[in-house]
Amino acid sequence: MRKIFVTGIGTDVGKTVVSAVLAEALKADYWKPVQTGSFFSTDTAQIQKLITNTESKFHPESYLLKQYMSPHAAAELEGIEIDLEQIKLPDTKNTLIVEGAGGLLVPLNKKDFVIDIAKKFDMEVVLVIQNYLGSINHSLLSIDWLKSKGYNILGIVINGPAHKLSEDIILNYANLKSLGRINKEGEINQEVIARYATEFAGNLV
Repeated sequence: MRKIFVTGIGTDVGKTVVSAVLAEALKADYWKPVQTGSFFSTDTAQIQKLITNTESKFHPESYLLKQYMSPHAAAELEGIEIDLEQIKLPDTKNTLIVEGAGGLLVPLNKKDFVIDIAKKFDMEVVLVIQNYLGSINHSLLSIDWLKSKGYNILGIVINGPAHKLSEDIILNYANLKSLGRINKEGEINQEVIARYATEFAGNLV
């Protein structure tokens, strides 16, 4: 089973949209191991609305936390502690797209981080980058950290309007494959996801 972990250089950089594109492109299953903010909605529910192929399945979260905050803090409010050992892979033989929560080093508890889920299950990593003031620093630090810890980085996805100067610095330094770009869209719907899935498909092998 191929396992691809989608993480980002920070929070709200487009991981869910990228996860939908990858799931549609590969007709893969989707899994969000740790979901916060479930009082409002879940990423799984959003993904289900965006996927049109009939092969993808959507697996339940290992931890479903109500408050929209860091997993360790949301868990504490509910009187629980997230245990990395209790996070088990879904029962599937299909390719699995796994979406993290926030950036790489968002804490699950006092010793484990979100990215440790990718390490535990030996997942390929896709890093989502969005341009903003400070994004070069955040991107290069994230890339260096992943490389230093021996993660298998499948590539980078850039989300948002082009900023060639920043992107050239990141891509030249990283020496990683660009899997594609998601432009600023007026609406993210099934048609948009399907279009990007077609564009990305050839870069995911």
